[in-house]
Amino acid sequence: MVAVFGLSTLAQAQSCSSDPSGFPAWLEQFKQEAVSQGISQQAVASALDDVTYDRNTISHDRGQKVFKQSFEQFSTRMANNFRVTKGKGLIRRYADLFARIEHDYGVQAPVLVAIWGLETDFGAYIGNFQTLRSLATLAYDCRRSAQFRAELMDALRIVDRGDMAPSAMRGAWAGEIGQTQFMPSSYVKFAVDYDGTGRRDLVHSVPDVLASTAKFLRSYGWQAGQGWDPGEANFGVIQQWNKSDIYSRTIALLADKIAGQSN
Repeated sequence: MVAVFGLSTLAQAQSCSSDPSGFPAWLEQFKQEAVSQGISQQAVASALDDVTYDRNTISHDRGQKVFKQSFEQFSTRMANNFRVTKGKGLIRRYADLFARIEHDYGVQAPVLVAIWGLETDFGAYIGNFQTLRSLATLAYDCRRSAQFRAELMDALRIVDRGDMAPSAMRGAWAGEIGQTQFMPSSYVKFAVDYDGTGRRDLVHSVPDVLASTAKFLRSYGWQAGQGWDPGEANFGVIQQWNKSDIYSRTIALLADKIAGQSN
């Protein structure tokens, strides 16, 4: 009978819900699961002990609007003169870094800078949601529970390996972290310690940010020296970064403008 009760309690605690009252019990069970998957008790406690349900995250999740802008409308607004001028300046400023990244990963500077600019205006605004709180809330919620349980587990792995402290993990409402907005699963797979500090820091380290973004693109088949516009070899890779055709084409357009290939 004890075993049966235990299994029943486990199943109840693991189930998703839209009722915030069940969140504390669910979170305690998730902590146990994380430890069972090899994440240290210390990392789990530091990351999750003070986490509470976040209604604001759920509000953002439910409030997503269908993207209705045309490519012309979106690209005119996003691939603007500020980002072109700033992007060109950053390529000059970090010329040696970009040369090293292209040598190591084959990805050209204009594409990396275009992504950097579109995602966070070159790190100026990375978001202010508490990443672990948002991910835990979305993992508990039933709409995409399995997806965000996995992302929350990877966020704990980031903490456990010493890349980021929980208090530093702030970003967009859906859990994206850093200057090019990596989900935790991508962070775990692709983040690079490119500045040699011993940590993969996609919030503060420009070398880590850009090299990790290049590694992501290379992992999806980026071909060194090839073009990135629609119909060219690397455009399909850009679509792996963001599956929206309009967004992908805007990355390519902004990269063209930064490279001086378009007005």
